[in-house]
Amino acid sequence: MQEILDATIENIAVSQRANLEVFSGTLQHLAQNDRDIIVVTSDSRGSGKLVPFGQKFPEQIIEVGIAEQNLVGVSAGLASAGKKVFAVSPACFLTARALEQIKNDVAYSNNPVKLIGISAGVSYGALGSTHHSLHDFAVLRTINNIIVVAPADNFETEQAILLAAESNIPVYIRFGKKQMPLLSEDEKTFGFGKGRIVREGSDITIIGTGETVAPALLAAEKLEREYNVSAAVVSMHTIKPLDYDLLQNIAAAGQPVLTVEEHSIYGGLGEACASFLIQHNFHNRFKIMGIPDEYTVTGSQTEIFNHYGISEGGIAAAALGLVR
Repeated sequence: MQEILDATIENIAVSQRANLEVFSGTLQHLAQNDRDIIVVTSDSRGSGKLVPFGQKFPEQIIEVGIAEQNLVGVSAGLASAGKKVFAVSPACFLTARALEQIKNDVAYSNNPVKLIGISAGVSYGALGSTHHSLHDFAVLRTINNIIVVAPADNFETEQAILLAAESNIPVYIRFGKKQMPLLSEDEKTFGFGKGRIVREGSDITIIGTGETVAPALLAAEKLEREYNVSAAVVSMHTIKPLDYDLLQNIAAAGQPVLTVEEHSIYGGLGEACASFLIQHNFHNRFKIMGIPDEYTVTGSQTEIFNHYGISEGGIAAAALGLVR
């Protein structure tokens, strides 16, 4: 495994790429040495960046067509037979149409399928609310026996796939579409359930997940540059299990806490953090940023982010409100 890890770091994480491309590249490295790696897709070979995988390993990829429930059922069956199965489908359909199969065939039956939700959050942009997955954290957090992950950059993506491949319990990993910057050259540790501090700070902590961590980091730099406010930034890549030790340490320092997510403000990262803090008698100033209780405006992912303040300026303004 260490040799594979070294190869993926050398060949994949050196440049800024879309996390989905890193997912595909990492999977190809794994499949070269492990014929038990199987990809099952629901007409998602192209959008999942899996065309090169299919060309190299045609006997290790299965296409079920636009049939997400079948996708999960077939994947669960293969996993029960000892295969390391990656089920790839748009997040909005995978975690809605196939929720019963995820709950029963995968989690309840303890079949360690690696569920890959692509084009997550509002990545589908102008296709609108029917294609947005702003519910996946909420519904999957309520299901026992599944890990829920949203990598923020290329490093976290390769690590998540490597760990998922060896996991003996189910894992859900969501990916967006756009190229992602490498968040930190220093913090190169990763584990499910362990948040990653990508920027130290003493006045406020901004906790993001997935593709919201990059604008949170820009907001922290803006806060220091323009307002002399020192903001820590955490990539809480694992929504379940949450890093309660890190949350406790943050809260004990007395800083305000701002959470940012590409998800409904209900049931996601923010409410998971708030629930832990209030139940453990922490009363830090606290705010959840995400998509409000409405069908989103129409536009690109960037336009939607900007509309709801999930941007450098919007996150900085919300942080200032908490600090002051």
